[in-house]
Amino acid sequence: MKKRNNRLKPLPDFRTEAEERDFWRTHDSAEYLDWDNGREVSFPNLKPTCRSVSVRLPISMVENLKTLANSMDIPYQSLMKVFLSDSISASFSGTGAILPGRGRPKGRLAAGKNGAITG
Repeated sequence: MKKRNNRLKPLPDFRTEAEERDFWRTHDSAEYLDWDNGREVSFPNLKPTCRSVSVRLPISMVENLKTLANSMDIPYQSLMKVFLSDSISASFSGTGAILPGRGRPKGRLAAGKNGAITG
């Protein structure tokens, strides 16, 4: 087991969040923070940042989605987000949906630099 250094390096002052992200991407936080004295915190009121997107769907698909959502008593946009989230999670775990003309994704997908998907 590695002997713990009792002297922590001082945290630099960051001018921007991008500068801080670049720093933590290349440095080990254990050299700057005492994780043994850390405590768990919760931020229950945070909402994920959202982006509006426009997707053209066949009318029948939208109608079927609305019918299904209505039977579950939830907005159809919320149901669409659940379906997308489940499908994306399954793709990352290697059990994703069959892609038209491509079959099932091979292996596991991973998010690479800048959020790019690799697999």
